[in-house]
Amino acid sequence: MAIDFKEKLNELLLETAKQNASDIHIAVGRRPTIRVDSVLIPLPNEPILTKEEAEGIVFALLTEEQKKTFLNDRQLDFSFNYEDKARFRVNTYFQRGFVAAALRLIPAQIKTLEELNMPPLLHDFAKMNQGFVLVVGPAGHGKSTTLAALLDEINHKRNDHIITVEDPIEYIFSQDRCIVSQREVGMDTHSFHDALRAILRQDPDVIMVGEMRDPETIATAMTAAETGHLVFSTLHTNSASQTIDRIIDSFPPNQQGQIVSQLASTLVAIVSERLIPRIGGGRIPATEIMLANPAIRNLIREKKIYQIDLVIETSVQEGMMSLNRSLVSLVRRKEVALDQAETFSLNPAELRILLERS
Repeated sequence: MAIDFKEKLNELLLETAKQNASDIHIAVGRRPTIRVDSVLIPLPNEPILTKEEAEGIVFALLTEEQKKTFLNDRQLDFSFNYEDKARFRVNTYFQRGFVAAALRLIPAQIKTLEELNMPPLLHDFAKMNQGFVLVVGPAGHGKSTTLAALLDEINHKRNDHIITVEDPIEYIFSQDRCIVSQREVGMDTHSFHDALRAILRQDPDVIMVGEMRDPETIATAMTAAETGHLVFSTLHTNSASQTIDRIIDSFPPNQQGQIVSQLASTLVAIVSERLIPRIGGGRIPATEIMLANPAIRNLIREKKIYQIDLVIETSVQEGMMSLNRSLVSLVRRKEVALDQAETFSLNPAELRILLERS
């Protein structure tokens, strides 16, 4: 009996949403596998997928045009709506010649910063009129969700024009006090760089760049912040200091002087986050917060990036927070286990010393 792959896809997506999973993976030789609280769990009632079954399920996600692009490029990023019940960010790809896919569930409701357990200080970023705010961290640790919360707060409290450039569009904003223009790379614009080049002619107040993938995008985002706009973006980096190094090193040596100057004058804050498995289930964020005070700006200008961690550590009263201090707070409050905190710490030895002092 022939399998109805559209129906099978719908069953899997519904199960993903029911289990409160963050992702589902489709691959040959494995059962469809969901990720719950960072742990991959094969669906026990599903069969191990054959080449034909994996291909059928993945192709059920695609339009004919997307299928042609996928087969030509061998990978494809896009968003997928399941009967207006759930929305997924999808990457289809080939592995060992077989079709595979990873689908990330995007909640329909945009959560507030409080609901995400983010530090109250982040509300200040939604009140700013100008500057460059970066949310960084590994893939799958809540960067897009945090940015969505910040933008939605602006949407409900200010009368602004928000423009997002995303690949693909993830959270859908219901326009409130703001005009919210969401542009998807590939559908509404050819690239991040193209969209940003034109963005200043679209009368924005707030700009969100889904990801800074190349020097041109980084440079244009900083120029937008320099010319009186509030710009949010993300990078896959582990800390504030690493983020600044990555931005500077993206450019050839003859351009780095200008980039350092722009970064020192436009940067407002860097928030680095990790989602840590919580005692009792679920995940909770641990955050490093760097605020671009005069000391930080001076270190950027002098390219003494290695000293930034010390400034963060000694500027708690200003609202800055090291990742280890955030982890210590979570352990003390019995939100996360010590072994989990050590796993996610960039300096476990320092983490243990901080805990012994408390």
